[in-house]
Amino acid sequence: MTSHHLLVLAQSDAPHLSQLARLPAGTPLTVTADRAVALAAAGKTTAVLCDMGQAGLLKAVLPIAPNLRWVHSVSAGVEAFMFPEMQNSAATLTNGRGAFKRALGEFVIAGCLFFAKDIARLRRSQAKGAWDPFYMEELHGRTMAIVGYGEIGRASASLAKAFGMRVTAYRRRPELSKDDPLVDRVYGQDALLDMLREADYICVAAPNVPSAIGLLDARAFAVMKKEAVIINVGRGPVVVESELVKALQTGAIRGAALDVFDTEPLPAGHPLYALDNVLMSPHCADRVAGWLETAMGVFVDNFDRFLAGRELVNVVDKQAGY
Repeated sequence: MTSHHLLVLAQSDAPHLSQLARLPAGTPLTVTADRAVALAAAGKTTAVLCDMGQAGLLKAVLPIAPNLRWVHSVSAGVEAFMFPEMQNSAATLTNGRGAFKRALGEFVIAGCLFFAKDIARLRRSQAKGAWDPFYMEELHGRTMAIVGYGEIGRASASLAKAFGMRVTAYRRRPELSKDDPLVDRVYGQDALLDMLREADYICVAAPNVPSAIGLLDARAFAVMKKEAVIINVGRGPVVVESELVKALQTGAIRGAALDVFDTEPLPAGHPLYALDNVLMSPHCADRVAGWLETAMGVFVDNFDRFLAGRELVNVVDKQAGY
């Protein structure tokens, strides 16, 4: 049917691989997480599907895969793929960008509501059997600043707009969003602090690339409102964790809702565990029913494009890292 051979770097019993049945009948493929089997198949491989946690195996395959034209990452994050062999390869790299945006956008709004409605106080009062009325806040009219305006950022903006929030966005190429109806103002690389000064809620959705590491540092926290809330659904290292802890401990900002951290799992005894102005998710905000099947759908659609010689979607800029 085709001269292409697909190498799937994954545990063969992974449930989401059932989506491979959607490939055209007769598609030649090898599914393995075994190094010897993967290396043996490398010479005939034209496309690779790389599951989460298999970037190391891909690195071993690349130098001996002369016919390789395309690599797809199930994950949206591709920092594990940014090794020289991949960056210098002629093979196109695509990823699962957008597959998890809806769930992560919902977590962002959940973080906003957690603080606006003071859910922690409600739960404490309920546990004590105390009738404790207080003034709550609306999200309507508040400003959400989005650091890293990609698929997740835009999904968050869409939901924020539904609540009547004002949305600002920071991105490397602001001109790409100049006509976006979801954004009230776009800020470029030199104006991050200006955006943060006016934000009530700060959604961090930037990828883990060198230009974004440590983007929210002591200077950033110094200009934020005392009422500001940080919600990180991007990557932990984008926020300087020690400075975040300090800002939370001293009341320099109101709180944080965090799905990602510098070290995962977060080590026992980490100061974030003890802070009552933090809502924490153990990097599972995108783990909803069928999440990996959804990600596989991105690959299957791209595979059809690959076979037809059409332009692939979700192409990664291997030099930029996303």
